Amino acid sequence: MNLKSSSTHNATISIQRLFKIRLSAMTPRDMQEDHRVATPLELLFDLVSVIAIAAAAVGLHHALAEAHYLQGIVQYCAAFFAIWWAWMNYTWFASAYDNDDTLFRLLTIVIMAGALTMSAGIPDFFASMDLGLIVIGYVIMRLAMVVMWLRASINDAARRKTTLSYAIGITVVQLYWVGLYLAHFSSFGLFFGGFGLGIILELLVPALTERHGTTPWHRHHIIERYGLLNIIVLGETLLAGSLALNQLNSSEFTMAFIQLAISSLVIVFSLWWLYFSREEQLKHKQLKMALIWGYGHLIIYLAGAAVGASFALLVDIMAGHTSTPLWVGHYAVAIPIAIYLVGLWFVRDRYVLSASAKSVLPVFALFILLIPLAMDLPGIAILLICCVYLRSHLVCKTTIPGEH
Repeated sequence: MNLKSSSTHNATISIQRLFKIRLSAMTPRDMQEDHRVATPLELLFDLVSVIAIAAAAVGLHHALAEAHYLQGIVQYCAAFFAIWWAWMNYTWFASAYDNDDTLFRLLTIVIMAGALTMSAGIPDFFASMDLGLIVIGYVIMRLAMVVMWLRASINDAARRKTTLSYAIGITVVQLYWVGLYLAHFSSFGLFFGGFGLGIILELLVPALTERHGTTPWHRHHIIERYGLLNIIVLGETLLAGSLALNQLNSSEFTMAFIQLAISSLVIVFSLWWLYFSREEQLKHKQLKMALIWGYGHLIIYLAGAAVGASFALLVDIMAGHTSTPLWVGHYAVAIPIAIYLVGLWFVRDRYVLSASAKSVLPVFALFILLIPLAMDLPGIAILLICCVYLRSHLVCKTTIPGEH
């Protein structure tokens, strides 16, 4: 009898230990912490985000192939904003308060589930303007963030007004999104007018809330996190290049597909090189700079993923799967590349470079917009190589020896 009671007791203890949730105080992270890098959980979160980004890029690709240019671009921007904004808010919060306890991990899993739900809803959004799954997934992600901000408010007394303002602001905007979905706008213009207002409300939450007290985010950690997402975004172009090589066994194959694959590799490598130059991103932690740099990256990410979608469009054009003219495909590649360069100038080069080096990216962006009138993809690729070389040469020429 005693043996039986002892076995039951031990089993009970084992079950309690199995389901025990380890909770730690969500205190502010050290803003000067050495060797702060992305955690495995953050990398897993990025992996889920890339699925949603790929879904948005595929939607843009098919919209362009079907000649739904304006509507497709607007839908792409709307879907991408939802993906990026949820990613960005989690990233900055984790930089400031990630305590890696069980509840933080579970809430991150909930956010990832919301991202997957959004990914599942993107095809329906492009096909029929059905926003249902996107709204459900987005609200799941954002409400999980509300819980995180409330946890931070408990342990960070000095920034309680800031953390509570985040929780309240996010909640109010989610009510707006649900109301927008339930309104069932029949007009394309009215719907996206309402969507634009929602974006403004979302952007205002951090801009106004951080004025109560800046959250303790880690500068180098944020720079690394943004760089990792940019690599993911540029990966969309590499995927399109592989689609071109897949045509090797196709009856429609021509040497133009080899040219396209090589051009895509050169272009993505050039864009990578320009982003990951020696000049530092985010020069300081002032709120104005943080907002410009943090928000401005949306331009870079939107354009980077659109380059991949445009290369996929070119594969369809060359294979005869769409009636879209070839010159449209070339401009579909050139325009986002130009926007990418301008975006990089906007968030970094105009702050960190001097003399003539500061204007290299905008000037080459203009040249790239003119290239499709006379040349095709190799011309764009060669121009980007020249851009990388000239910018690097001018920076080295104007940099004081020993400085980077």
